Amino acid sequence: MSLIGTLLGYALTLFILVLIVRMVLDWTGMASGAARGGRARELAHAWTEPVIAPVRRKLPPLRAGGIGIDLAFTVVFVAALILRAVAFSL
Repeated sequence: MSLIGTLLGYALTLFILVLIVRMVLDWTGMASGAARGGRARELAHAWTEPVIAPVRRKLPPLRAGGIGIDLAFTVVFVAALILRAVAFSL
């Protein structure tokens, strides 16, 4: 493995973990009926929104009744997983 591939792989692993934290905090906020999470939620959004927002502009949330499914989050998550696998294989 090259050093750059390894470092990129670890950076993508950290990004994936932050995406998971964002997902959990968003889900718990929806389940409780309030925007919970405080500072952790703000940080997770601040770190991931610059990547998710451009994808969301091209791929808006899918509406299913009163629920909106954020396909942009899913696309970014899957892309990060694929890029991480590629980076670690370099």
